[in-house]
Amino acid sequence: MKMHATPSGPLTGTVNLPGDKSISHRAILFAALAEGTSHVDNLLVAGVTESMLAALKALGVGWELEREKLTVHGRGMNGLKVPEEPIHCGNSATTMRLLAGTCAAAGVPVVLDGSESLRSRPMSRIVDPLWEMGAPIKAMGKGCTAPLQLAARLKGQALRGMEYHAPVASAQVKSCLMLAGLAAENPLEYTEPSPSRDHTERMFSQMGAGVQREEWDDGSVQVVLEPQRGRAMHPMDMAVPGDISSAAFLMVAALITPGSDVLLRGVGLNPTRTGILEALREMGAQIEVQHLRQVHGEPVGDLRVRHSPLQGVFVGNPMVVRMIDEMPVFGVAAAYAEGETRVDDAGELRVKETDRISALSEELRELGVKIEEREEGFTIQGGTPLKGGRVKARGDHRMAMALAVAGLGAEGSVKIEGAEVVAESFPAFTQTLNALGGEVAFREEL
Repeated sequence: MKMHATPSGPLTGTVNLPGDKSISHRAILFAALAEGTSHVDNLLVAGVTESMLAALKALGVGWELEREKLTVHGRGMNGLKVPEEPIHCGNSATTMRLLAGTCAAAGVPVVLDGSESLRSRPMSRIVDPLWEMGAPIKAMGKGCTAPLQLAARLKGQALRGMEYHAPVASAQVKSCLMLAGLAAENPLEYTEPSPSRDHTERMFSQMGAGVQREEWDDGSVQVVLEPQRGRAMHPMDMAVPGDISSAAFLMVAALITPGSDVLLRGVGLNPTRTGILEALREMGAQIEVQHLRQVHGEPVGDLRVRHSPLQGVFVGNPMVVRMIDEMPVFGVAAAYAEGETRVDDAGELRVKETDRISALSEELRELGVKIEEREEGFTIQGGTPLKGGRVKARGDHRMAMALAVAGLGAEGSVKIEGAEVVAESFPAFTQTLNALGGEVAFREEL
């Protein structure tokens, strides 16, 4: 089976986006740590969140899911059970890293494992600080990779809060340590060099945890978390905003397809996530924010996106951190823009589901894009018409969708091998794009 993306006419219509992946992940787990019943609407139901739901069941937490409505019967930090088998985290590094912090806090002995791709992701960034906090954790894979093994803590032994200066801004690492910090004896002071997404801070505050966040003049951010020992987290009743990372594919699709005019409803516009919006606008994109509002502590709005001539731009930190997951489709926008686009400070792309700098460079070249790969980024000379061709998703859902978008404006059909991986984060991607007028479909090849 290959996904075929065929040059299409204008994209028009209105889309209600699936729930944000990062918020859905956190909502599932944090609801389990509350004491009482939580209700979460518009949950992203996809491969990555299914891994987290399966983990809850293994830890003894009950839940019911009806379409996108989730009910979780929270047991509190001290109510988690020891799983009978290793917990399989699928392809989701977020699931593994957040569960590591949770099980460290709860003192639950567990082995966390995952797919071959997940076993290649770096885990020293959480193993080392968790060990420093007193968690008995070790990485069993070569080069400090999964599987991760957490042993039971000795009776009476508590975790220690600490001052931690993260070398790289990472919401997964921050969230992992904050989860562990809930059970520490003293506060956790976490400092990162630039702002990573702050969903955990917002959700913890909504659930009654003591969280303070400061942005300093040098661009760094400090988060101070007070321990929750002896205090229950409040259950939640929330609706998950639409995923801006999923919206990015539809935004770029509309921008590069003449005559397009698309309205994306209920998109999460957390300022730590809107780098892609700002970068596209800097390229000349016509993107209008409508009906801006707050939903359960998160800014949400509707985005009207119209076809626009794009110009190349430079993107570096701190904006790169705020659009790191959208870089594959941003590369597609750059290929359709006139002039040069340069991306720096993006070395984190090399340790995603695949090495996204290398993957993006090699696959876009197959479509005729002039792209130069660098250690910390890439440079694209845009404006050359893309040709059709055969490309590979490389086990990466965002690569698969970005390459499909690239095919909408190409001179011939783009055939993407392994594109079924889109189900990891946007199961209805092809149906959504086709409802707007796109030409994307899975086909058997003889």
